[in-house]
Amino acid sequence: MRLFWQRVIYCIMMFLNIVALLAIISYMIGFFWIDVTKYEIASSKIPNSFDGYTILQLSDLHSKSFEKNNETIFKKIDAEQPNMIVLTGDMINTNDADFSVFYQFAETLTQTYPVYYVVGNHEQNLSLRKYTELLAHLRQIGVTVLNNQSVSIFKDADRIELTGFTLPLPYYTNQLKDQVQKELTPEILTQFIGTPQKEIFQILLSHNPLYFDTYSSWGADLTFAGHIHGGIIRFPFIGGLLSPERTFFPKYSGGKYQKEDSALIVNRGLGNGTVNLRIFNNPEITVIRLKSE
Repeated sequence: MRLFWQRVIYCIMMFLNIVALLAIISYMIGFFWIDVTKYEIASSKIPNSFDGYTILQLSDLHSKSFEKNNETIFKKIDAEQPNMIVLTGDMINTNDADFSVFYQFAETLTQTYPVYYVVGNHEQNLSLRKYTELLAHLRQIGVTVLNNQSVSIFKDADRIELTGFTLPLPYYTNQLKDQVQKELTPEILTQFIGTPQKEIFQILLSHNPLYFDTYSSWGADLTFAGHIHGGIIRFPFIGGLLSPERTFFPKYSGGKYQKEDSALIVNRGLGNGTVNLRIFNNPEITVIRLKSE
């Protein structure tokens, strides 16, 4: 019996060593390897002229740079030939001394593609002066900043609608001291960004995916979000372990989610945020192709 338990313990230790080794390898791979994840979104509301229209999403850069001047990212983006690029927040860190990495990154993108951007919690935690300077500089270099605003995207005589929602900090967990996290209802969301036209295909950009039910009820046909960093550590068939909201096994950690006719795409992000850790969770570029039904 004693020999049996010795073998059991030995097998357990070997298993743990293998898992630890794989975790270390995964962590190292995340410094230079970027996944490109592709989805197709089909809807009868998508006009025929937008069939095959490609949207590329980037999120949570956190001022990270891959190789020299993020050349790795740009090569992968150019290979997809997107019609537009959407940035869904936390592209900088609140405590950055400057935003030169993101500025250079965004300026390179705008030289080739239309770029649309919404802020995350890291941008909103900046001082008012830095926040204002950040948005002003991005507009100056050609980024369309959507601060509770909508724009129409035209192709031939058809259009789809793109809205950017700045989710206020009180709707995040643990972002403001001594305050309880507020509940975001469709009515409150409407106060911020208005009412969508139901016959027009509506895309919503919002940093935090936590309120997908609200986004769907409001009228978003397709929502892009980030924020969760893939759950930091990802488990097969389970998903992410921990969110920046300090919750375990977050409901929307990364990937595509569906609620009736409304879809949510959660990008796992490019950087690491305040938790400098990614295990079984490579940085990610998301590519979405629209299909007219």
